[in-house]
Amino acid sequence: MSSRKGQKRAAQVVREQIAREKRRTRTIWTSIGAAAVLVIAGLIGWAVFSSQQSKTYTAPPNANHEGTGIVLGNGPVTVDIYEDYLCPACKHFQDTSGSTVTELINQNKVRVVFHPVAFLNRFSSTEYSTRSSAASGCAADGARFKEFTDALFAKQPPENSPGLSDAELIDIGASVGVDRDSFSSCVKDGKYKSWTSHVTDEASRSGVTGTPTIKVNGKEIEDRSPEGLKAAVEAAGK
Repeated sequence: MSSRKGQKRAAQVVREQIAREKRRTRTIWTSIGAAAVLVIAGLIGWAVFSSQQSKTYTAPPNANHEGTGIVLGNGPVTVDIYEDYLCPACKHFQDTSGSTVTELINQNKVRVVFHPVAFLNRFSSTEYSTRSSAASGCAADGARFKEFTDALFAKQPPENSPGLSDAELIDIGASVGVDRDSFSSCVKDGKYKSWTSHVTDEASRSGVTGTPTIKVNGKEIEDRSPEGLKAAVEAAGK
């Protein structure tokens, strides 16, 4: 009799263990399912956010189809110039080869796409890279993008400084011929800050990691001297 009771008790213990294991398994899978839902929801949310971020921008006049740069010239060879207005090496490129770029444009040899990126905000207490890039979009409104770019590099502030103030940017714009009132409103309203973010994000996605980066027909060139630039354009045009 006691043997049968012992068997029943053992069987009950086994059933209870099995029941506990089933509950534990259900709890684990429920947790996994909930975590998966959260991950999927997060990915969907990020995708929607990224999509909105990439689309909600206003491109200046003469921007390319992708909205990633300002186009000057109609030549057969495309030159992409990625620059940050706070970048000392970019200033050096402008000082040494900027006139060559203008010459090639005027000779109808190149189609230049200027990409004013904001990689160096961390070196300014006022996000100067973003502010100056956005201001260049305002200059494009007034058909003075290249003139404004040249003037910005001529008055480039040092890294780890506040950079030029909005008032100083407005003075530079007026000095190169844009209408002061409309330019001032554009700069103060930050009209092209979202465009700057788009330009910078797309540059990073395309593999650009530093400035200046110069590409001729999509191929990055190492020799950015006037002679190197001319030689690259000539070779690409053959």
